[in-house]
Amino acid sequence: MSNLQIALELLCVGMVTVFIILCLVVLIGNIVVRFVNKFVPAEVPKVKFPVRRTFEISQKMIAAIVGAVKTVSGGKGHVTKIERR
Repeated sequence: MSNLQIALELLCVGMVTVFIILCLVVLIGNIVVRFVNKFVPAEVPKVKFPVRRTFEISQKMIAAIVGAVKTVSGGKGHVTKIERR
């Protein structure tokens, strides 16, 4: 047998082996996912309703925010609304 023939046999055997192993990985992964989805219950997230809270903001804080906006925007920006998040 020539060296080229041995190299091609090794190439084919290696490619088939890698293909079979990757197929097994995909098959086992799908089986695990289906098993977990069937037998392990999903956590039910608690629904949080947004709470509207009013807050007081001092005049000094408003002046600081307006001054910062004017400084950063070069006098082009204007504060129209201040919200707390």
